[in-house]
Amino acid sequence: MLKKLRLKFICINMVIVTVMLCVILSLVLHSTRTNLKNESLRAMQSIAASPDTLIFGQPGEDESVRLPYFMLLMKNNHITIIGGDYYDLSDERMLREILQAATDASEETGILENYSLRYYRTTSSLGDVCVFADASGELATMQSLRTTCIFIGAVSFFVFLALSFILAKWAIKPVEQAWQQQRQFVSDASHELKTPLTVILTNAELLQSPEQSEERRAQFAENILTMSRQMRGLTEELLQLARVDNTQNSVPMEPLELSKLISDAVLPFEPLFFEKGMPFTATIEPNLTIKGSAAYLRQLPEILLDNAQKYAYPSTPVTLTLCRRGYSHCTLTVSNYGDPLSPEELKNIFKRFYRADKARAMNHSYGLGLPIAESIAAMHHGTIHAQSANGMNSFIVELPL
Repeated sequence: MLKKLRLKFICINMVIVTVMLCVILSLVLHSTRTNLKNESLRAMQSIAASPDTLIFGQPGEDESVRLPYFMLLMKNNHITIIGGDYYDLSDERMLREILQAATDASEETGILENYSLRYYRTTSSLGDVCVFADASGELATMQSLRTTCIFIGAVSFFVFLALSFILAKWAIKPVEQAWQQQRQFVSDASHELKTPLTVILTNAELLQSPEQSEERRAQFAENILTMSRQMRGLTEELLQLARVDNTQNSVPMEPLELSKLISDAVLPFEPLFFEKGMPFTATIEPNLTIKGSAAYLRQLPEILLDNAQKYAYPSTPVTLTLCRRGYSHCTLTVSNYGDPLSPEELKNIFKRFYRADKARAMNHSYGLGLPIAESIAAMHHGTIHAQSANGMNSFIVELPL
């Protein structure tokens, strides 16, 4: 799938680049051709405007005319040659062929490529006038420009092709990482589900055995209940993550008192920390108001406190602080003493399906709690990050008031 995605990216990029190169080089060719044509045509029109005075090399010649040219004046089937010192015009048959080719052309101006001449037909008081100017320079310029454009286009194409491969690899890298993380998560989740399912099936079979005592039956039922709760925890986190993703832009926001909401969310954790012998302190600044969703914001302290009680060192204090920061923001901080987080872990800990310690699965952690918290913070135009210093790990949520 990733190879097809990378190939598709390269193809789309190269189609865009090819179209742009063709358009740009075509515009260059067209602009140059038009300028050369207009410059020659202006000179030829100047010559044709006064055929009675423009005799090459004589006074009265237009000094702006710099092209080698000659002019044929036709009247009563008689041809008069004006100018032409640059050319050998002694061959009358050739002159009539050139004149016939210009006369047969549908447009009044154009290039006779066989003779490397540009012609311009018009009518004056002296008769039909046809001006011929040397076009070899113009043709050579266009040929050279076409060759240059083809060379530039080919080189640019291959340069952009190489860049596209590099950019495709860079652009697909986040997708590849997410894909690898998802595959790892599926593997881990499958393993976590397989173990409790095996335990549940084994205990269910033993529970049906008539040879087991009532005490053993009660133990089998307790094992089934424990494993079922573990499976439910995983599925609930998956559903919660999907729910947050699906409602990112459609959650109704309303003014609410964040201080009271955090206070209410903290209450169920106080006896939990007390039972574990972990001193817990909550410092909440009153009257902090925020616009958001109470159902989702309540999960922020719950996720952070749940992580704290799982991964803090035994009998070490846990603190929660909610306070104003500046005029328009507030911060929610949960800190506990635990295994220090490395810079790499601090960078990756909010990625979905990421677990710094594989053994954390034994605590029913599937690497989804912090990504859910990050999504909720982003939903409320806030941020979340982690810090680890002096043996203390802190998770800090910043929200706009």
